[in-house]
Amino acid sequence: MCRVLRPTVLCATLTVATIGRADVSSAQEQPCCLREGLRIAEEYRVEAIHRRRFTSNDLWDALEPWLAGPEVRTEEIARSVEGRAIQAVTFGTGPTTVLLWSQMHGDESTATMALADLIRFFAEASGDPLRERIASGLTVTMLPMLNPDGAQRFQRENALGIDLNRDARRLTTPEARALKSLRERFQADFGFNLHDQGVRRTAGPEGLQVAIALLAPAADEEKSYGPVRTRARLLAATIADVLHQHVPGRLAKWDDTYEPRAFGDLMQQWGTSTVLIESGGLPNDPEKHGVRTLNVVALLTAFDALASGRYQSANPETYEQLPFNLGVEYDLILTGGRIVVADQESVMADIALAYDDPVAGRELRVEAVGDLSRAEAMDTLDISGLFVHPTPGWEGPSGGVPGIRLGHRAAFTVRRGTSAESEVVREFRE
Repeated sequence: MCRVLRPTVLCATLTVATIGRADVSSAQEQPCCLREGLRIAEEYRVEAIHRRRFTSNDLWDALEPWLAGPEVRTEEIARSVEGRAIQAVTFGTGPTTVLLWSQMHGDESTATMALADLIRFFAEASGDPLRERIASGLTVTMLPMLNPDGAQRFQRENALGIDLNRDARRLTTPEARALKSLRERFQADFGFNLHDQGVRRTAGPEGLQVAIALLAPAADEEKSYGPVRTRARLLAATIADVLHQHVPGRLAKWDDTYEPRAFGDLMQQWGTSTVLIESGGLPNDPEKHGVRTLNVVALLTAFDALASGRYQSANPETYEQLPFNLGVEYDLILTGGRIVVADQESVMADIALAYDDPVAGRELRVEAVGDLSRAEAMDTLDISGLFVHPTPGWEGPSGGVPGIRLGHRAAFTVRRGTSAESEVVREFRE
């Protein structure tokens, strides 16, 4: 059985269409902000940001048409190690202050795309009832790209090689100091720590691929629930309740072990009720636009709940009962087959495969061969009774079977028999 639906496996797949136009009409009776979020994500998408890899210049050039007017306020709050501008965008004048930061890891850009769409919505949709509720109830300050030097390289760390999310205590980097300073200046009531996680994660040990993972971070080693963390848990429950209606089985929660160097944990400690949102993956979503839409829905849901106060009536068990966000090592394991070796008897061996780019599903490589009955993968394909034929003429370094060498691209064919002329069942060639 396919645990997680991905293009590599011969089973039905969920397409990104389920996150787009097809669902706007089906969500007509849902409470805020599923229907509204889906509409806004489609109608106000910043089309110039259409790939998940982009630079700070790309981002701010794309947003320029919506930053010139009076509806949103833009401020340069700092410069990165290499001198790139770190800019904040603020909307609304309400009494509840909300701070969002994205792309503190330079290669985690999904929420940045969603914030771009929200900035356009805030700037352009004057008179929209949801927008006006947010404007009057909240002051929302967004840092769409905290780590522009990392984004330039599409790497996790900043230009010094430092992980900004492990610099909340020492504040060694100008980027970390900028975030802490902004939090202090606004005395943010609520915070959203926006990240991307690896797409090889499942909702529990037998669950589907995680699209969104949530966390109300702990503020101490005891993982206690004071009023600040309690508010964050209620807000996370509010988000989960709405997203579950749209992507059931694809939500999870992070382990809440206290990390005293991380911004989410320390923001909670400093008095800002903080929710971590980790963008995972969806099938057939190589640029993560489906998950981008989920971020728009999640954040609008949270904003409306904060503006109205309705998050306070959320059931905390909605959050607590989310399955844990579990990582697996491989994308696909072929089980039960036999590898055909020239001039030798075929060998029974499982084969584990992983993508170089697991988001887009590109460049499949061989990672393990042998008895993999205890290994975990996003998908499993049972090829019992079938035979794996290495691709003829495939050249590679010495050792192992050509086409099935560890660390090298997959180059083999699954056939019905040992003969190279037998029926082809599946080809794996990268």
